[in-house]
Amino acid sequence: MVLPESMRLKGYRCFDHLHRSGTRYHGSLMVLRVAKARPQLLSNSPKKESAQPCRCAVTISNKVSKRAVVRNRLRRLLHDHLSERLASKTDLSNSWALLSLKPHSSEVETNPLLEECDRLLRNAGFLL
Repeated sequence: MVLPESMRLKGYRCFDHLHRSGTRYHGSLMVLRVAKARPQLLSNSPKKESAQPCRCAVTISNKVSKRAVVRNRLRRLLHDHLSERLASKTDLSNSWALLSLKPHSSEVETNPLLEECDRLLRNAGFLL
């Protein structure tokens, strides 16, 4: 399952907002940035204010792996994980999240990676 379009965060203005004013939660494998949503930064901004799911994005640089196949596999894995965890959360509709992997994270097994993602989401208040 891919991250639904309604949950996907895209556009450089949104990423700039997350980098500048987002709260950071650091782990050994990744960094989670969370910021209050600013729908006016979205290119397809909804005309009326309605409850939308939390929007999130995953960034993986070439430093994680030089191979696009590996980066895309990790991105799909994390998008699936985030969609399972956050799709039903209506109380997070005013939040944006950006998950960035650190360089050595491609060498780690799947379970520790997802456990750290859950831990960071819990620290940020996204999970109980």
